[in-house]
Amino acid sequence: MAREADPSLGFLTKRETEVKLPRPTRVKNKTPAPVQITAEQILREARERQEAEIRPPKQKITDPSELSDYRLRKRKEFEDLIRRVRWNVGVWVKYAKWEESQKDFARARSVWERALEVDYRNHTLWLKYAEFEMKNRFVNHARNIWDRAVSLLPRVDQLWYKYIHMEEMLGNVANARQVFERWMHWTPDEQGWLSYIKFELRYNEVERARGIYERYVGCHPRSASAWIKFAKFEMKKGEVARARLVYEAAVEAVQALEDPEEVEKLFVAFAEFEERCKETERARGIYKYALDHIPKGRAEELYKKFLSFEKQYGDKEGIEDAIVGKRRFQYEEEVRKNSLNYDGWFDYIRLEESCGDKERVREIYERAIANLPPAEEKRYWQRYIYLWINYALYEELDAEDMERTREVYRECLKLIPHKKFSFAKMWLLAAQFEIRQKNLKAARQILGNAIGLAPKDKIFKKYIEIELQLGNMNRCRILYEKYLEWSPANCYAWSKYAELEISLHETERARAIFELATAQPALDMPEVLWKAYIDFEISEGEYERTRQLYERLLERTKHLKVWTSYAKFEAIAGKEGEETEMQEENDQDSIVELDKQRLQRSRGVFERAFDYFRTVMPELKEERAMLLEEWLNMEGSFGGLGDVSLVQKKLPRKVKRKRAILSEDNTPARFEEYYEYIFPDEAALAPSLKILEAAYKWKKQKIGSDED
Repeated sequence: MAREADPSLGFLTKRETEVKLPRPTRVKNKTPAPVQITAEQILREARERQEAEIRPPKQKITDPSELSDYRLRKRKEFEDLIRRVRWNVGVWVKYAKWEESQKDFARARSVWERALEVDYRNHTLWLKYAEFEMKNRFVNHARNIWDRAVSLLPRVDQLWYKYIHMEEMLGNVANARQVFERWMHWTPDEQGWLSYIKFELRYNEVERARGIYERYVGCHPRSASAWIKFAKFEMKKGEVARARLVYEAAVEAVQALEDPEEVEKLFVAFAEFEERCKETERARGIYKYALDHIPKGRAEELYKKFLSFEKQYGDKEGIEDAIVGKRRFQYEEEVRKNSLNYDGWFDYIRLEESCGDKERVREIYERAIANLPPAEEKRYWQRYIYLWINYALYEELDAEDMERTREVYRECLKLIPHKKFSFAKMWLLAAQFEIRQKNLKAARQILGNAIGLAPKDKIFKKYIEIELQLGNMNRCRILYEKYLEWSPANCYAWSKYAELEISLHETERARAIFELATAQPALDMPEVLWKAYIDFEISEGEYERTRQLYERLLERTKHLKVWTSYAKFEAIAGKEGEETEMQEENDQDSIVELDKQRLQRSRGVFERAFDYFRTVMPELKEERAMLLEEWLNMEGSFGGLGDVSLVQKKLPRKVKRKRAILSEDNTPARFEEYYEYIFPDEAALAPSLKILEAAYKWKKQKIGSDED
């Protein structure tokens, strides 16, 4: 155990180094106090206990010497303060007001003048200086100050207003008018002109007010509110003709404005004026003129007013026109927000087509097709291209303008980037249009350009179909050759080319085409081509060639369908023709002999297929079972000649089993049932299957005994 340090050695003990903390006070009585103290009471007590503000004692002046001393002291204080903060306007104002309070107007005037020398651009100094003169009834001095102020600061409207107000209060109307005229030379804002007009109207000077209005609109010709106020002034005075002339002049002056809101405001006011004058037709004409000349996206208020006007004064057609105008405005707003919204353009175009205005429809189509997709990718162009298609169809069917239709197709085909993608529909529509116009040469030229620039299956098929309908077989052969040069793996093209030659009874040419097709290294649908070739040889009665084709096909693929098709062919090869000849000769023995030969050949194919699936592909048990079913059906179709028992010995047995489905961590998640085919030759090799077979027989016997 360690000893505590000795204090005499200069060390502190452990107890002395510990800091003693005060013990927390425990509240024993937690009941509320009988007298509650609020925060408001605490603040009030704190304010009451504050010491009173120390203010200098009031000095009473009893004789002129004390007054002069006081004035000298105050002036010295002000002068010292001005030397320190010369730029502070408030110090100058206080100094001047103190001098005014001492009734020493000359000194006060001197202080104001000195302040103006420091900052004459401060209009507040001028206002206070002039108020000082007016308050003390120095009118000429005040007039002099106002003259100087408006000369130095002519753009400060408040100085002009105060000057005019002083003259008007003094009754000097002529002087006030003269001040207004001086002000108007500086072309003030609208409020200045309106103040002048109100001044003249207060003294019933109507002609003078009219002249000022004319100068006012001349000074602000592009302000719709100025013209509207002028017209309302004339209307108020009963001068309807003059008001109409004002509005007409306003339309000419304001129409060139770039701000549609000002133009809209003027037209609305003009139409409402005509409406108040009971000139409904003139008002309707103004509304329609305005709607034609103002951008659709900027005339919302105008459309509302027009619709309300038509509902009040119009007939059914007028109301419908107004509703169409409102919808037109909505579509304009929509396409203005997103010009690449082609669905909005389609709706807008349908609206205009329903109205029947060809020029307007063409204008909308031109605006729509001008909005090219953002990138040269087909997915962006798929919706856009229908604008061109609808445009061309409209010009052909509704407008019946064939030249414009041809021009639309031509411009569209120029616009499409054919090196990256193309639209077969557009080429075909352009060619079909030329055919309808009986211009076969132009149609062939369009389709030829399509094959050269952007070959597609649809273009080849349609071009071949057109030439086939016209009976140009040589052109069809050339087109098929071009088609196959472009797409040698297209089994459809090979088959159709061969069908063309077959229809023309060109057997050797058709066979050569099939041979070329089957020799291709890659084909998209080889089964279709081989089937067509085999059907062709069967139709020609070339059974040996058909067998050779099947053998060649089996060298390429040993699919179940090939085996079954081969076997079925052998079962019916030459059946109808040979049997008909022998029936005519009443030779039943020959018919039976032929059936036996067909049966043997078909059975041989089935046996080869069964051996292949049993030895080479033993895992394809389901295909082997399907093959045996087809074989069984074939044996049954020959009646007494067929040997059904031969196939039944080989039929498998279906066994239902379960297998585990593993989860991600290779643990059995669940089990599923499946059917397995057990063939007789496999049952002999697997001893465990014998146990299962015995269990299956026992279960059947038990079920039978339970039923008994």
